[in-house]
Amino acid sequence: MNAKLERTHRMLATPKTNDGRYYFHPILMMHAATQYGKTYSEFMNDYHILVESNMKLLEMYDHDAVSVISDPNRETAAFGAKITFDGDSSPKADKLITCMEDVEKLEIPDVYACPRTLDRINGVKLFREKLGVPFPIIGWVEGPLAECADLCGISELMMNMIMEPDMVKALQQKCLQMAKNFALAQIEAGANIIGVGDAVCSQISQDMYDEFCLPLHKELFAFIHEHGAIVKLHICGNITHILSSLAQTDLDILDADWMVDVAEVHQVMGEGVMVCGNLDPVTVVMDGTRELIKAKYEEVKSSIPRENWIMMAGCEIPRDTPVENMKYLREISLS
Repeated sequence: MNAKLERTHRMLATPKTNDGRYYFHPILMMHAATQYGKTYSEFMNDYHILVESNMKLLEMYDHDAVSVISDPNRETAAFGAKITFDGDSSPKADKLITCMEDVEKLEIPDVYACPRTLDRINGVKLFREKLGVPFPIIGWVEGPLAECADLCGISELMMNMIMEPDMVKALQQKCLQMAKNFALAQIEAGANIIGVGDAVCSQISQDMYDEFCLPLHKELFAFIHEHGAIVKLHICGNITHILSSLAQTDLDILDADWMVDVAEVHQVMGEGVMVCGNLDPVTVVMDGTRELIKAKYEEVKSSIPRENWIMMAGCEIPRDTPVENMKYLREISLS
């Protein structure tokens, strides 16, 4: 095992993972809120509910890391956008950026002064108080391009990447600084892993990724490493076409959604990167029979070396996933 991979394993290890079992890192948001008897809005807006619901599921599913992931609008709110919450629905953000003048006026906020970013920081602190050391706690930030989409809208962002690239790049620089500030605050609060969500990257070409995202990812990941945490990159969707570019970023853990070939991810990313995924969260984890879950688990298990795999669904565990399916998934991964 190379030095980079050994460092990642040290950051992921707990007494219970030292027995050789597979790591299990499900993304738990709506499902956690539902199992705790709370709405998704309550989960997103009160770190006590976020932490306690995840602690309940930790007892139920015996997984190997917890996370403060909740929604993509923490930083967006801090920048000043209005966020609308509606019970169990995903939040909606008003567009804040429409032109270069808006970008120039945009101030980088204090993450400790905004209620929504402070809430996430406090969630990390509470997790660390409850779980002690060592236990993997995943902080979370929006990637620079994803945050641009949150601030100006996905369709508008796509058009501006072609029509107004300088505007997008100027906005990305402010989003990058925000991501650094927010990541550092969570590291200082006790996170030893920082998840970076940059979902929109799966929707652009490799050339556009290389131009708009690759330099910023390198800079952000290097910053997180410099401050003692490891990097987990989460891009929803099919990232096959940008794998060779992602391999240049020095990330530690790469989430692979269900439509991505795990074996190909490992081949391109190399021995130093752990691949997290990639069971289909709906057809396998939520709706699958025990036989299907076992078959798909074995399929992924056989396609990647043990030391390079973290078991997870390709994305968030759906709200209505049966508890029995999650417990069975944990059960079959113990050997």
